Order: sequence, then C-alpha cells, then structure tokens
Amino acid sequence: MTREERRKNVVEVLNKARAMELHAVHQYMNQHYNLDDKDYGELAMNMKLIAIDEMRHAEAFAERIKQLGGEPTIAKSADITRGQAVTEVYPFDENEEDVTIDAYNGFMKTCTENNDITSAKLFERIIAEEQQHMDYFGNIAGHIEDLGDTYLAKIAGTPASTGPAKSFVANLAAE
Repeated sequence: MTREERRKNVVEVLNKARAMELHAVHQYMNQHYNLDDKDYGELAMNMKLIAIDEMRHAEAFAERIKQLGGEPTIAKSADITRGQAVTEVYPFDENEEDVTIDAYNGFMKTCTENNDITSAKLFERIIAEEQQHMDYFGNIAGHIEDLGDTYLAKIAGTPASTGPAKSFVANLAAE
C-alpha cells in the first residue's frame, strides 16, 4: 500500500469521526436548550459544556485532516433526535457515547495499521474524554432512574450559566 493510500484511509476515518462529533454538537445543544427551557439549569449547563468538548473534538479532527491534505467534512453523521423527555436524554446519550467509543477504537486501529501514530494518539485522547461523558450520562441516568422526580426537583431552578468555563472535561480536571 502506498503512503497516499494509507493517508487516504486515515483521512476517511478522521472525517467519519468529525461527522459524528458534529452530530453530537447539534444533539447536545438541542438537549441543552430543552433542559434550560424546563429549568434544569445544572443539567443544561453540563450539556452545553459537553457540546463544547465535542466542538473541540470536531476541530481537532479537522485540523488533523488538513495536516494530511484532506478536506474536513461539514456533514453530520445522523439526524438530531428532538423532543426527548429528560428521563430519555441521559440513557440515550450514554448509548451514543458508547457507540462513539466503539467506533473510535476501530478508527484508532485503522490509523495504527496505516502507520499514523499521530492520528491514533488523537483518537486515544478523545476516547478518554468520551468515556468521561459516557460516565456522566450514566451517572445522571442512574440518579433519575433511582430517585425520579425527587432528583429532578433538586435540580430544578439551579443556575444554567457556564461562565468562563472551557469545557466539561476541563471542569472535571479543575475539581
């Protein structure tokens, strides 16, 4: 296989990942707006911060694609799921992150098989952040399942402002 063929294989998986990130940005921002409308401020704030993480991921993939001479996609990988009840949001998102992690592990393998350790390391870093998102979504889904309306009543009316925060993952690291 030629270097150009290997590069093309890597750019292809980077663009698939970018499309998945663009979908996540739109999905999570839609959920952020809905959670904010329902006055679940803390949940809305964290959803926005996670969307910002996904924006950073999409940009990192685009930058690597450009370094390899490719053209970053602007297409989302799927349509947005709208109108979810708060009880549906977190199990849905936990599953989306699980699917993403599985796909990215395969994409990382493609990068390694095509002699691109730099792209493989990019996937490795982003997988770790996606794992943090999945853990958070699973945690909130568990609270909602176990405590139901009591948990949601505790969250209702909390502040939604993200202030100068950089991202969800950055906030976790600061704690």
